[in-house]
Amino acid sequence: MKFMTMVKTTKADVGAPPMALMQAIGQLGAEAGAAGVLVTQGGLMGKDESAFIAIRQGKVMITDGPFAESKELVGGYAVYDVPSKAEAVDWATRFAKLHTEHWPGWEGEIEVRPIFG
Repeated sequence: MKFMTMVKTTKADVGAPPMALMQAIGQLGAEAGAAGVLVTQGGLMGKDESAFIAIRQGKVMITDGPFAESKELVGGYAVYDVPSKAEAVDWATRFAKLHTEHWPGWEGEIEVRPIFG
């Protein structure tokens, strides 16, 4: 079963991730790839480069970023193909621990969601 993990932060100005964190994420991604469970992963650019598409009262509205009213920022994602939610949570937890080790003070959360199909 496939699961998407989304890394979110509520701090709008967290700066660039430390190089040591990026290297550790690369190593974890290589390990997950070698294990045959990583489908894809990536970091997302900031909301300044984004667009927001909403449907309100039957109309489609498009707004370009930045979005000052945003309460959280999805900064990255990964898709794992694993047998259980528990294994997806394990990979996401390992990813989270890299943040606590290499980026002290960073706060956020990782959402793990199954993908239909």
